[in-house]
Amino acid sequence: MREHWCKKLNIKAIILTRRRDFGRCPLASRLPTALWPVAGRPVLEHLLWHLSGQGIEEAVICSNGDGPLLQRSIARPNCMQLKFLDEELPAGTAGCIRDAAESDANTLFLVFRAVTTRPPRIDELIRAHRDGKSDLTIMFEPNCENGNLRSFGSEIYVCGRSVLKHIPEEGYCDIKEGLIPVMIRAGGTVHAAILSESTGHFRDRAGYLAVIADYLERGGGGNIHPALGKWNGSGNVLVASSARIHPEVRIYGPVVILDNATVSEGTIIFGPTIVGRNVSIGRSSFVEKSVFWDDSSVGQDCQIHNCVLDYGAIVRNNNVVCDKAVVYKRSGRFKRGAARAAAVVNSNAERLCSATLPLVNTVNTKLHTLAQSDLLRRRILRGVGISILAGVFLWAYWPEFIDLWDIWRSSDEYSSGLLVPFLAAYVLWDRRHKIAQCHVQPSIWGLFAFIGAQAVRYFGLFFMYSFAERFSLVLSVASLTLFVFGWEVFRKVFSVMVFLCLMLPLPRSVHEAVMLPLQNLATTSAVFCLEVMGYTVVREGNIIHLNSATVAVAEACNGLRMVTSFFVIASLVALLVQRLWWEKLVILISSLPIALLCNAVRLTVTAVAFTAVAGERWEGIFHDFGGYAVMPLALSIVVVELWLLTKLTRVQEEKS
Repeated sequence: MREHWCKKLNIKAIILTRRRDFGRCPLASRLPTALWPVAGRPVLEHLLWHLSGQGIEEAVICSNGDGPLLQRSIARPNCMQLKFLDEELPAGTAGCIRDAAESDANTLFLVFRAVTTRPPRIDELIRAHRDGKSDLTIMFEPNCENGNLRSFGSEIYVCGRSVLKHIPEEGYCDIKEGLIPVMIRAGGTVHAAILSESTGHFRDRAGYLAVIADYLERGGGGNIHPALGKWNGSGNVLVASSARIHPEVRIYGPVVILDNATVSEGTIIFGPTIVGRNVSIGRSSFVEKSVFWDDSSVGQDCQIHNCVLDYGAIVRNNNVVCDKAVVYKRSGRFKRGAARAAAVVNSNAERLCSATLPLVNTVNTKLHTLAQSDLLRRRILRGVGISILAGVFLWAYWPEFIDLWDIWRSSDEYSSGLLVPFLAAYVLWDRRHKIAQCHVQPSIWGLFAFIGAQAVRYFGLFFMYSFAERFSLVLSVASLTLFVFGWEVFRKVFSVMVFLCLMLPLPRSVHEAVMLPLQNLATTSAVFCLEVMGYTVVREGNIIHLNSATVAVAEACNGLRMVTSFFVIASLVALLVQRLWWEKLVILISSLPIALLCNAVRLTVTAVAFTAVAGERWEGIFHDFGGYAVMPLALSIVVVELWLLTKLTRVQEEKS
């Protein structure tokens, strides 16, 4: 019946592929989403075979520059005429219909996104279009939440040749924003219909993993192609006959393991997971909710959570990878050959170990004992060396520590510096897994940098420039880190070293230069806010007369305390949040105006409070604790700023 409909109506399928996402998703930057594999086959190939099985004999694939790659990478059905339309410039969804229609006699067009993993039945689309009796039918995804049926765009359209007259002859034209408004103004009809099932399309890594999970939970939708190999099914676990799975591997489905994959002993795999062809997973690794593309490799004692591994990607031993796309950047031919060679070597090694197991166990026990004792001895020596170095460093810089302690206790402007070392330690603890993955290799450049730090210190001692002495403290910590741990660790902790500079007070010349301007700015801001609120204000220098109250904006109220404290908090936020570097820079730069704004609010609220309360006790409470009261306001502004940055910089969905 379906084939009869397709031949009678002369249907043409138009498949739209997305432009590569350069910048946000590394996988999408390297490979078009239409070629992302689902159970060993590109998702575009799944769609073509589905359409062919439904009786579609002609299809056009529209892409932007990836046509040759798509043509080489998919196996097309023999009974389908397939044409690749490679647009140099974006034509839009309606523009692709125009270019694909040409001058043939097709009367019905079915438009799909290439990343549709569970395409709907063709007869369902035709029936919905006929029932709507319209020129254009837009299909929506079903989604049930709390018992209520909600629908979302599925990016599937059904239309006849009548829509072509509403599409410009050249240039970009989008269906939603271009074609539909023109059709409605011209008297055309547009119909919306809801599909019986979701189509399972995706845009990025997270969506891809969700689609794979749904695909496996449904048992592959009956679409695990027989060309993938002979399957040995056990419950919801499918393992290719050529795969090499150690008896001590534990697998909890749904899991699919493809041809020539190697999973070593002690490994645990939790579904939904797909292990591609020629994939190698080392001993005692843990895998959960991930997809391994062909020829990728995972070392021993690794943990992989919610990840996608690119073709030929490599995860080294003892690594923890979470919520990430692991991309391999070398040429495809080399990486596939290397991965296959690694798989063969691992397989032969396992067979050799099985054959000589008694002897190997005896030798391994002795070597393991020696290695453990040697490793323990080296760790003890390294720990003792670092402890001695830390003790010498603390003794050498004890005067600077005492000087900083006195400043933190006595100065309101720089009291926040006391928290900086503890916050830096917390950031290092938060990054401990990434730091542990770094290769430790001491660098001689750290010794030269330490000598330079001591030169800065003695410059301060000789010229009585105390800031140089304190600054050499941070320089010495950074140089010793480089000297003991090497460049790889140093790059991971460099931002924390810069953060440590916030515990230092400003140089005296800078402090004195900004005090008076900040005091005048605070007074002017407070007067402006009070006048906006309708108060009659008389200003005499830094003294504000408000009704019967008099408020003096002293040097301590100039806002420097608010600036230093809030800049520490903003820097901590920038270190902890997962954002682009320029977004973190925006947060740091905006902390200065936010702090000054909050200081103006504090002075305004304090001045108004002085008109309503009397007594030195209450005035002291409002004055001394006003700064802490507006700190939540400053943090709220940062939260709003992060939210706005998320909205402004998120990946814009391609118009359809």
